[in-house]
Amino acid sequence: MAHDRLRSDSMTPRPTAGQWRAAWSLAPYVWRYKNRVLLAFALLLAAKLANVAVPLVLKEIVDGLDRPDPALLAPALAFVVLYGLLRFGNTAFTELRDALFSRVLQRAMRGVIHDVFERLHAQSLRFHLERRTGGLAVDIERGARSIRFLINFTLFNIGPTLLEILMVAGVLFAKYDPWFGAITLMTLVVYIAFTVLVTNWRLKYRRAMNETDAAANARAIDSLLNYETVKYFNNERYESERLRADLGRAENAAVASEVSLAWLNAGQAFIIACGVTAMMGLAARGVAEGRMTLGDLVLVNAYLIQLFIPLNFLGTVYREIRNALTDMEKLFGLLRQPPEIRDADDARPLAVGAGEVRFEAVGFAYDPRRPILSGVDFVIPPGRKLAVVGASGAGKSTLSRLLFRFFDVTAGRILIDGQDIRAVTQDSLRARIGMVPQDTVLFNDTLYHNIAYGRVDASREEVIEATRAAHLDGFVASLPEGYDSLVGERGLKLSGGEKQRVAIARAILKNPPILVFDEATSSLDSATEQAIGEELARISENRTTLVIAHRLSTVVDADEILVLEGGRIVERGDHAALLALDGRYAAMWRLQLREEKPAD
Repeated sequence: MAHDRLRSDSMTPRPTAGQWRAAWSLAPYVWRYKNRVLLAFALLLAAKLANVAVPLVLKEIVDGLDRPDPALLAPALAFVVLYGLLRFGNTAFTELRDALFSRVLQRAMRGVIHDVFERLHAQSLRFHLERRTGGLAVDIERGARSIRFLINFTLFNIGPTLLEILMVAGVLFAKYDPWFGAITLMTLVVYIAFTVLVTNWRLKYRRAMNETDAAANARAIDSLLNYETVKYFNNERYESERLRADLGRAENAAVASEVSLAWLNAGQAFIIACGVTAMMGLAARGVAEGRMTLGDLVLVNAYLIQLFIPLNFLGTVYREIRNALTDMEKLFGLLRQPPEIRDADDARPLAVGAGEVRFEAVGFAYDPRRPILSGVDFVIPPGRKLAVVGASGAGKSTLSRLLFRFFDVTAGRILIDGQDIRAVTQDSLRARIGMVPQDTVLFNDTLYHNIAYGRVDASREEVIEATRAAHLDGFVASLPEGYDSLVGERGLKLSGGEKQRVAIARAILKNPPILVFDEATSSLDSATEQAIGEELARISENRTTLVIAHRLSTVVDADEILVLEGGRIVERGDHAALLALDGRYAAMWRLQLREEKPAD
């Protein structure tokens, strides 16, 4: 399967345009600090000039000492001092450049990751429902690592090395046989052409390695996130074998990448060896024929060392830059991906007065082939409570997702105080609505942090009061570390009822004019449900409230109850009126009474 994967990758066009677009996307993050960048380039140029001057000074030293003339000793010693200063200058300028540029590098990396994080939070719910967390985490980590490499080596390795090669070729052309400069440039051209061609050829192996590695990581993380499900069904061996297969594909792709790298390295070494042999042969003949001095031979040798060692490294850098561009494609793809749900250009903040919520002929489908809601009409008057009941899959929770504008309606509209929610900013909309979801997911942090998340600027006294109102204070008091207790990843250290009470405390702390309870007490025992139900009734007073419920006993006090079936409202009225109607609601009520009746 791994070989099939590699063959299919090799058939796809190389996304060169996407890679260069990723590189250009990085440029604004660097150019924000242009003064530091320009000064760093000035230091880089000074370092290269010092480096190119070193062999010229070394030639004068050798030629001065090669002739037994005491008058030449003093100039030779002066050149020795200059040699030392140039060596130190090259290193000093380079280190100053790195120190100066380090803040640019760190801020550019920080800027990209911050923007990607913001863009991920701006994405629609559909994006996050379809993502694979493990693969996404690998893409971000690998992309961030590539940013550092790309900035450092593009700006301070490839360009400067090519500049140094041209400077050296110019010196050789001017001072010696033109063949020295010609061989230097020919070696450079052949080396670069070979490196580019072979690196582009082996790029498919690198991409296959990345994809199979990301798939293996995604599989492992997904399995660990579903640890309890794996245990419930005794599928540890099954998960292990699936991961083994993914790791096997990743291994084959990695080996193919390394083998192709070995061919590239061997070819580069051969090209450099040919260039070095030709240059030294030409220099040796010049010395033998008396056209060149021993110092000239030393100069040519020094330039060979200075040029071809960095040139060899240049090949490695080019390969890694192409790899980095490949790794950055997905990272900057995330940054460029527009959110499905966006504010209108003229969106304004939501102004909530009375707090009336109105659904007008609302239709919605996650997939056009499978409608979820059709022609849903209802009004929640200011300060009133409306409940929606129905079987699983009837579309009840979809109503709350549409009200929060996690998705846009496909027909009709939703109004709050006469304002279409598509015409207001998402931030202002969600700031006015409090939510107690059916499945509460907590951060892997302290209990206090998770409660205070409802309003991050709340005082400690307000957090404690919200905890008390949610009947969570007794649980907090029973914990050895109280509010500082860690709740575990996704809140796994807490029971379902405890997590739901944290969600209720958050909603109380947020104190919004509109409340949504989505199966808010479904995980609580009867006694706790009654106590919290009374508290929810209290905090719902004078607030517009939408209650989505499965247990009918929790909505008997609602001003109006809607029965949803197949995405349509089939009955409406208060509890007494719906029982008198003796329809779908009454049948559900009788069924739940029988289920809750204790066995004899």
